[in-house]
This record gives sequence, C-alpha cells and structure tokens, in this order.
Amino acid sequence: MLDEVDKMSMDFRGDPSAALLEVLDPEQNFMFVDHYLDVEYDLSQVFFIATANVIHTVPPALQDRMEVLRLHGYTEPEKVEIAKQFLVKKQMLQAGLTEKNVQFPDDAIRQIIRSYTREAGVRNLEREIGNICRKIARKVVKEGADFSAAIQPEKIGDYLGVLKFRDTLAHEKSEVGLVTGLAWTEVGGSILSTEATVVDGKGKLTLTGKLGDVMQESAQAAMSYIRSRAARLGLPRDFYRSLDIHVHVPEGAIPKDGPSAGITIATALASALSRIPVRRDLAMTGEITLRGKVLPIGGLKEKLLAAHRAGLFEVILPLENEKDVAEVPENLRREMKLHFVDNMDQVLAVALEGPLPKMPSDTEATMAPIVTPPAGEIPTARQ
Repeated sequence: MLDEVDKMSMDFRGDPSAALLEVLDPEQNFMFVDHYLDVEYDLSQVFFIATANVIHTVPPALQDRMEVLRLHGYTEPEKVEIAKQFLVKKQMLQAGLTEKNVQFPDDAIRQIIRSYTREAGVRNLEREIGNICRKIARKVVKEGADFSAAIQPEKIGDYLGVLKFRDTLAHEKSEVGLVTGLAWTEVGGSILSTEATVVDGKGKLTLTGKLGDVMQESAQAAMSYIRSRAARLGLPRDFYRSLDIHVHVPEGAIPKDGPSAGITIATALASALSRIPVRRDLAMTGEITLRGKVLPIGGLKEKLLAAHRAGLFEVILPLENEKDVAEVPENLRREMKLHFVDNMDQVLAVALEGPLPKMPSDTEATMAPIVTPPAGEIPTARQ
C-alpha cells in the first residue's frame, strides 16, 4: 500500500516519484535495485495499491503506469449508516460505555454531519462522536453506572460547542442578477451564489471574489456571448459602451476556480441586463462557449447532493452529463427535477422568471435563429 502519493515532494535528498516509476513499471520492476542496500528485488509479483486525495499533483508519468479508480465521497445517508453500524459502537467501547449509557438517534448523527464536519469520508465524524462519548463517560464516573443520556440534535451544542459549519440555503426570493451555481470541492459539493450588477460606466467588466484564471476566462466568454445576443435581450448593439458590469462571487476569502460556472455567470449577466429575475428554486452548472454551447462538467453526484441539502430540487445540467446520472443515488433522482440542455438559450428559457423581449425585426437577419418555447415547455430539454 502506497498511501497519499499525491503528497510526494522532491528535495536535495532525491525524488521519490522517479523511484516509483521503476517500482510500478511491470517491464522493469523484476530487477529493481534498492540503492541503499544495493540489492536487486523482483517486484513483478507484487500488487501495489496507491491512494491519493487529488490526482493533479501526481506526476503524469506516474499516472501513466497506474489504473485510476475514482471513488466518490460518502453521501449523507451513507455516513449516517456507517456511524450507526460502526463508529458509534467503536467510540462507545473505547470510552467504556454501554448502550444503556448513551443513545445516538439518526437526527443527532445527521446534525453532527451537517454542522460539525466537512469531509468526503468519516474521519472527523468519528472524532466528534468520540468527543461526545468521552464527555458522557465523565458523567457516568460522576453520577454512577446507571447514568443514561439520549443525544438530541438541539443539545449537541452542549457537547461540541458552537456550530462549525452552516449549510448555505436557497435564496429567500428571486432577484435580478442573482443565480445559484454548484461547485465541487475536495470535501464534497457546495452551492455558490453568483451576483451581477450593472451601473453607468464605460464598458468595464469587473470580477471579484478571488476567482482563478479559468473562472475569469469563463466570465469573459459569458460576456462575449451576451454581447453577441444583445438583440435577444432587447439591448442595443453598443449597450456595453455606456455600462460597467460587476460580477461577484461571495465568500471572497475562499479561492474559486474551474469552468463549470460559465452558464451561471452568463445567466446572471443576462438577468442583470434584461432586468428579469432568476428563479430562486433553481441551481445550475455547466461550461459555456462563445457560441452559447453548454459543455459537460465533473463532480455531478456531489453537486446534486449539495443542491438537495440546500433545498434546491430543480437543476440545469449539460446534456452530455445525462449519462452520468446513473451514479446518482436513486432517491435523489426521484426527488429532483433535472433539465438537460445543450445551449444557453435553453438555460435562459428555464432559469428566468419572465420571457425575454422579442427580437427586433431589423436584426433578425444578422442573428442566429432562436426557437421561442411555448409556455411551460422547454425545447429539446429533457427532464
């Protein structure tokens, strides 16, 4: 077992990844030489299993010699079952408790998962359960072996202190220029609000919120798409000459990057410029091209779980991600309404609360044809 291979680093003492190239290559590891002992080893019959949290820090030459299996993080129901069947019993045994001394209802475990842990696995969940068990054990010592406690969700703060995390919930009302996007992180999915506002100016596009290079480029692509569709939004062709546009992603201290916010930013811009609110009960994710095509994204399962936690049961996804829905838990597929789209016009048809202005007739010849959906229908979008 080679644990945490993504944490390897090279210094003056050598480069471990270079040694691993020889160890893992079946064409030459039958005569691997240990340079410390200067002895040959036959490693051809050894089965190596390497683990990593992220793949992009593992050298490409090393990845080429591996078969990569991507394991998703646990869902919340899975974490609850793991805690009930294994973690609680293990921590109670270590603290010297019996089932008579403490009971962990499902709601209490769920509260610990949501408010005190942020992880793909269950390591911190086990640690927090252990903290509670040790405090109960102290009360058993003080008050006698007959002491008993049922851990209620509202009482968990007495054992673990103030909440460490709060789930971001859906917005209270639909607003102009405010869109809910979905993001993937190493510890699971999260929702990400994107705001756009328009003020008088000279055509400047401002991006804030500690956005990475890829996300900034997505915003530039979204702006170019909106400019090319000015007539569709009921705007004059040179609207940008007299306006400044500011796009902001809250939680500015947290770095954010990736292309999957493309359609989110484009929708925020379209809403801010057309003054049509965006539906508050809807989330979206997808990369955008200059021509308004919606490209596929990764981390679909984690993103849908984040939307579900936030109370968002309708999500816009790229059409090419339809094949990935099979990996999403069945209860999520049953409870959520998924819109699969392949262009930005379909996104706006679903996301905006009102119809876009009718395209002026003198520009129809110069613009790409648009199919206006009948009321309540989405062209070619499958749910």
